[in-house]
Amino acid sequence: MRIADLAGRRVAVWGFGREGHAVIGALRSRLPAQSLTLFCSAAEVDAAHAFDAALEIIAGEPDATALGQFDVVVKSPGISAYKPALLAAQVQGTQFTSGTALWFGENPDACVIAVTGTKGKSTTSALVAHLARALGVRTALAGNIGLPLLELLDQRADLWVIELSSFQTGEAGPVELGVITSLYEEHLDWHGSREQYVTDKLRLADVSQQLLVNSLQSIVLERTQPHPRRLLFGQPEGWHVSDGFICRGAHQVFPIDQLAAPGLHNALNACAALAALAAVGMDALAAAPALATFRPLPHRLQPLGERDGWHWVNDSISTTPLATLAALESLHGRAVTALVGGHDRGLDWTPFVEAMRDAPANAIVCMGSNGARIETALRTAGVACPILLVSDLASAVAAAKNCTPDHGVILLSPGAPSFDQFKDYAERGRRFAELAGFDGAMAGIEGAGIC
Repeated sequence: MRIADLAGRRVAVWGFGREGHAVIGALRSRLPAQSLTLFCSAAEVDAAHAFDAALEIIAGEPDATALGQFDVVVKSPGISAYKPALLAAQVQGTQFTSGTALWFGENPDACVIAVTGTKGKSTTSALVAHLARALGVRTALAGNIGLPLLELLDQRADLWVIELSSFQTGEAGPVELGVITSLYEEHLDWHGSREQYVTDKLRLADVSQQLLVNSLQSIVLERTQPHPRRLLFGQPEGWHVSDGFICRGAHQVFPIDQLAAPGLHNALNACAALAALAAVGMDALAAAPALATFRPLPHRLQPLGERDGWHWVNDSISTTPLATLAALESLHGRAVTALVGGHDRGLDWTPFVEAMRDAPANAIVCMGSNGARIETALRTAGVACPILLVSDLASAVAAAKNCTPDHGVILLSPGAPSFDQFKDYAERGRRFAELAGFDGAMAGIEGAGIC
């Protein structure tokens, strides 16, 4: 669907976050006479009126009857495609689309590398863009990474690097190359089940001319095997990590201790990025030295620095227990106090508990709505390190200071979403930085946009 296809139809925008702003702005620029209705929360009504006085605004969660009054509803990604009201309105004939789908409709010939995955998609996307720019390629970095595609509607780039969440993979296409970094259990509240989550993630394969996947994950290998042009990273024949180096086959290309983004998983993300460039015909070997100048993204294993004798690391983006384990592995050999817990989505913490039983952290501070559940699991397993239970992030930071030795690491890697106490992971990360004594107004995603 293209924006012009909305002309003269009954159109609503559902959601007034940054995606909603971008949709309204794009529709106004292309269809200035089009009437628009906005579904938003009651708390957003005044801001919506200030943003666009011509909007008809309906406050509150729309039901099937409200949605069914429109020919097309452009929804924000965080609104589940499986909401009963949405499904009922579809049956009645309402079409649902998104800012992502509209951008692809407007740009069918763009050269796109689309990246998804439970973890690693943001860093891999940013790495692809950084390395392509190092080769002199005019590159756009946008999508789920924090810059809605429609904000770049009328701009041009030679390469589009687009991060897609599991909410967006079914809205994309076609793309020159799809990249799948990993698949773990996440966002079950949006998708309804683990199987549906996996299915939705893998929709990217359906629109990818070439598909690059992580060879170290059996579920990804199994589910993408039918793709006619599938490529792999992480295996010895291609881009992989071995003996402290990022390698291409038998050739050692880049020492991983020179990566600013720490951890084996980030080295594998770098392999994915290099393999992606090679897949679209770029000189990955020539780009590899630029890995040394890539800066870690905010809230993703972000070293904040040293304060009061401790090293502070902000990994607020961590929303699964396996992500927390990856963060701890990246700090192997150091005395790490881990701050875990947050909004409880019912994820299984058994792998984390078992890993801590075998190789415990210096201490584990449990917090948030699932903190008590994590604490109970750790104590029941006999994990041999101090385990503390607190109510909130401020209390967790205070507790960590009391049990972390000099020059140790205090790591925020919650393994859970932030919605029990914060608007999003970024707000949680900024608050952690402030509690540690740093400037909470940390920079946004470096490189988002076109350059």
